[in-house]
Amino acid sequence: MSAAPVVTATALGTADAELVARWCDELALVTEETGRITRVYLSPEHARVNGIVAGWMQDAGLTTWQDAAGNLHGRVDGATPDAPVLLLGSHLDTVVDAGRYDGIVGVLMAVRTAARLTAAGPLSVALEVIAFSDEEGTRFGKALLGSSAVAGVWDESWWDLADGDGVTLREAFTRFGLDPARVGDAAVDPTTLAGYLEAHIEQGPYLEQAGQALGVVTSIASARRFSVEAVGEARHAGGTPYERRHDALLAAAEAALAVERICRASHHVGTVGTMTVEPGAVNVVPGLARFSVDLRGEFDDGRDAVWDELTKAFALIGERRGVSVTPTEVHRAPAVFCAPRLMDALRAGIESTGETAPMELFSRAGHDAMSLGLVTDVAMLFLRNPDGISHHPDEFVSTPDIALGLDAFAVAVERVARG
Repeated sequence: MSAAPVVTATALGTADAELVARWCDELALVTEETGRITRVYLSPEHARVNGIVAGWMQDAGLTTWQDAAGNLHGRVDGATPDAPVLLLGSHLDTVVDAGRYDGIVGVLMAVRTAARLTAAGPLSVALEVIAFSDEEGTRFGKALLGSSAVAGVWDESWWDLADGDGVTLREAFTRFGLDPARVGDAAVDPTTLAGYLEAHIEQGPYLEQAGQALGVVTSIASARRFSVEAVGEARHAGGTPYERRHDALLAAAEAALAVERICRASHHVGTVGTMTVEPGAVNVVPGLARFSVDLRGEFDDGRDAVWDELTKAFALIGERRGVSVTPTEVHRAPAVFCAPRLMDALRAGIESTGETAPMELFSRAGHDAMSLGLVTDVAMLFLRNPDGISHHPDEFVSTPDIALGLDAFAVAVERVARG
């Protein structure tokens, strides 16, 4: 039986990891809700966290600015004026009642990596760290807004998206001090880019199960999201016999179970994450139910075939119950496959820590790398997350694993810089 590889971090990696962990704790205090972390796009908390991280970037020797979509950038120029730009980053926004590492740890690791690698002088590439402003889509229901602007794929129809208080995205831009007419200025020039690397906690249990701290992402799930409306008939709960009921809630509940059944059988991931009912009275048969469907798969065609099966199931459920079930697509993102040359760089980085057989993983979660993949090569480094829990206060990555990640990430960036 062969001995397990000895995996160790450098002293510099350990010191930087302790700093990154402290920074994650500090940013966790920037929240709109006492007692839990919630930080959404174009909010006062968004502005505060950009200001804090900009200070850390400047201390690390980066020149900083906020772009026309509210993303924070920090840059160290390359050795020549025309040096290609290697983008590093992740996001600073959160879901409601979030953990403190999802996205955040990747931004802060990128800052320390840029500081480490440029301390002795410029590289053959410019390093640009981007702290994306809206990966989660928590406020306006549309994910990847910040990175979409950077990729130059902003959709004018998004301006009419509204938050729970009825504030439109256009209004929120103006209140934040941004000019909606200039959002296109956030776009990067693809011809200048050497690629994009992102470090992120794994939002699943596979690294932990394998006993490895770090992994190389092979691809990012294709995703579609839908808002579904089930319209039945509201009637008296006591006076309406079952054969005359058109119960929208039961139709929606049955549809939710169909999502689980069909997705499990086809090895896809489907989730009904929200459901509301009207009129919402204890003595009234529900006449209206609205619910969400989040559908993910490794390949676009497989995902779409599953959605076709789901829509057929919804139609049958509605017909049987006398309820109309109408889905509306609100988000679509194609699968993104990581570039082999960048995966090789990350693999070499992990091997430099002593791991002889780095794990490769398909990411079922979406990331800003999906947007950047539209304009340049991308790759991702995953860090072990005990139990794989995320979008929850219990998500975690240990300081020793951050240290290994920093060492691996630095080696990967140097390898890309060498070409």
